[in-house]
Amino acid sequence: MIHFFLQNDQLIYAVHNASSLSTDDISKLVWLFGGAEYLDETSVQGDFKGPRASMITPWSTNAVEICQNMGTV
Repeated sequence: MIHFFLQNDQLIYAVHNASSLSTDDISKLVWLFGGAEYLDETSVQGDFKGPRASMITPWSTNAVEICQNMGTV
């Protein structure tokens, strides 16, 4: 399941998780993304830039570790 968080009306964070997120998990991710708004949508429209979903980057590795330490994954 992919969850979307919108920051500043132009930056969208996409978070992949095996299941639904709890309210507590959503609030932790909102904090992690600097107050980004949780979008309760199954998809978003637009042109997007970023690494491929299967590409592992140093940032994504750090983000996963941070989420694990926060207990969200």
